[in-house]
Amino acid sequence: MRSPVRLPVACGVDVGSTNSKVVAVDPRGHVVARASRPTPRDAHGLSIDVGALLADIEAMVLEVCGDRYEVHALCGAGIGEDGLLVDETLAPLTPALAWFDPRRQGVFAALRPSLYDDETFDVETDPARALVGWAWARGQVPAAQREPSSWVAVADLAAVHWTRRTFISDTLASRTGAWRSGDRSWDTGRVKLTLGSEALLPPVVRAGDVVGEADSPVLRAAGVLGADAVVVAGGHDHPVGGWGVQRLVPDAVIDSMGTAEVVVAQSPRREPAGRGEVETAPGIRSDGSTLLRVEELARNVAWASQNPAVARAIHEILSGGLAPLPVLGDGFFLPGRRGGGRPAYAPDAPRDPRARASAVLGALALRGREAVDAVRARVPGQTELRLVGGWARSPGWLTIKSQVHGFPVVPITEPEVTAVSAALLAATARGWSPDPGHAIAGA
Repeated sequence: MRSPVRLPVACGVDVGSTNSKVVAVDPRGHVVARASRPTPRDAHGLSIDVGALLADIEAMVLEVCGDRYEVHALCGAGIGEDGLLVDETLAPLTPALAWFDPRRQGVFAALRPSLYDDETFDVETDPARALVGWAWARGQVPAAQREPSSWVAVADLAAVHWTRRTFISDTLASRTGAWRSGDRSWDTGRVKLTLGSEALLPPVVRAGDVVGEADSPVLRAAGVLGADAVVVAGGHDHPVGGWGVQRLVPDAVIDSMGTAEVVVAQSPRREPAGRGEVETAPGIRSDGSTLLRVEELARNVAWASQNPAVARAIHEILSGGLAPLPVLGDGFFLPGRRGGGRPAYAPDAPRDPRARASAVLGALALRGREAVDAVRARVPGQTELRLVGGWARSPGWLTIKSQVHGFPVVPITEPEVTAVSAALLAATARGWSPDPGHAIAGA
């Protein structure tokens, strides 16, 4: 007979561009349950439907708990740049402009002459930054509607609703283009230009810190929320996932490949701010730094796949059923940059679908190698390379990556590294001692 006593777990949430996930780990770090659903978007497939997202996240928490587990800690991570304005009741006032939305290009072009750069910002200024979303959101609030009270990042959204406290994780503040982790301060001029007022920015919380007590009428009514459950700040998905892997492989550089390709490493030192090739963010549960570089990946493949013959060739190459032609490094494909930049073929690109598919994948693999080299140059002690994400499970892609890097690449077989790492972060902040070796398979 099953005991009526529920067993304690910590839940990690990963809000991805394509899918959102919830993973539960026990106090020792074993993954005991997981759930996944497509990230709900509007009719155009761009902005996230935040109301549906919150309902889906709580439904997935109920699913992983079932009639056996009780949540004692929750931590959310996800997309780095998407966010929205909310009113004082936390009701959304605007859509969440996607980091890949082409509309960012026009907004950024209008802002660019007034955005003065210096080397103290964590990231380069480009259309993907959250400050572009701030400027766009200001134009989406009709005069007759309620006044905005705060900006909330999509990755923090569930945690904000569970605590009824607005905040932004410091790994997400770093993605805005208006925050300096060196002195943990906002740039007043950039905030005023784009968001209008610094009063709309919530307090910045360190990733891994307890934000507050968890309360959800849905979870409470279902009996799956522990009386002393806490919510832990997570933030940007790739630093959180990288933190989890590096707990197991301390000298690893992580190449995370999904909608985007993000190369990330935790440095024990306080690294200087990003200078183009490598971006910085605060370290997670450390006084050091997170180093990362972001490249477009899936959107470039989707653009090339508009040609059905090229799409078939890409699929066959990635699955390992078709060898790529020797054009990987010939420059026939020009990947689109972040923020909606348009991909293109070079004028002399071959017309053969297999050659075009090979050129696309080769150009993306080379861009990934440049990112790995750039991060490694900043943390020379990081000698291991680990591949994570959906692309890491494509045998043909691993072959191309090995050819481009010049050595065999090592994939991590855990399919939900970010959600698992967020769960480990929640468990650690809760005071448990989870073993990452139990949680992250194949590292």
